[in-house]
Amino acid sequence: MTFKNGSMKRSLLALSTAILLLGSLGWAADDKDETSIQKRIDNSAKVLDEIMGTPDKSIPDKVMSDAKCIAVIPSMVKIAVGFGGNHGKGVATCRTAHGWSAPAPITITGGSWGLQLGGQAIDLVLIVTNDQGMQHLLASKFKLGAEASAAAGPVGRDAGADTDWKMKAEVLTYSRARGLFAGVDLSGSSITQDKDETHLLYGKAVPFESILDGKVAPPEGSEPFLTAVRKYSHQAKEQGSLNKPEATTMASASQH
Repeated sequence: MTFKNGSMKRSLLALSTAILLLGSLGWAADDKDETSIQKRIDNSAKVLDEIMGTPDKSIPDKVMSDAKCIAVIPSMVKIAVGFGGNHGKGVATCRTAHGWSAPAPITITGGSWGLQLGGQAIDLVLIVTNDQGMQHLLASKFKLGAEASAAAGPVGRDAGADTDWKMKAEVLTYSRARGLFAGVDLSGSSITQDKDETHLLYGKAVPFESILDGKVAPPEGSEPFLTAVRKYSHQAKEQGSLNKPEATTMASASQH
């Protein structure tokens, strides 16, 4: 699209700013709804169930079994009118010595400049792959691609088995839009603790690190999400152990 004068460009910029402002007002109002966080937890569980329900196009077993933390952002909004922007809310959980932690509400925001038109809602899944990435998440605010290295994650049951993805990225990122699931580049996006929804979920202000370190009991209503995380991370570990040579040898020995 070519602009013949500055007035049209200014009008388009004003329109895009108004749209993002209206969106931010809607997000702010949503924060005050006590049912919003419960709906987000339920939707996060549903996203995992649907994605992992198609093994040949899902997150690889190796990625799930080695995950340090898992975050799901259902229906992140992407708007691009004059310049792009995105905003989403979801929940995260991390492995602890006693299993997966209680869910911690998070917000992801980012933007990209460019003359473009369009808008869509996508589901995001973030997999923290190592302790360093986990520490970034525990800090309650970090930027993908800056404080924490990020990369589009591999897709397919065995796609992560023979690659060096774990050496290259602290966070693997995935997206699903219009039924298509694939790795996505989210570099430049910031992830922070959603303090408003944390207060709604726990009835008080709770530090991000305390939640993800397992120092806080899971609140009522968080079980759907935690059940899904436990199911697919444990299922992946079992599948991996069955594929190991020693497991095959032991299985054969037990049959004789």
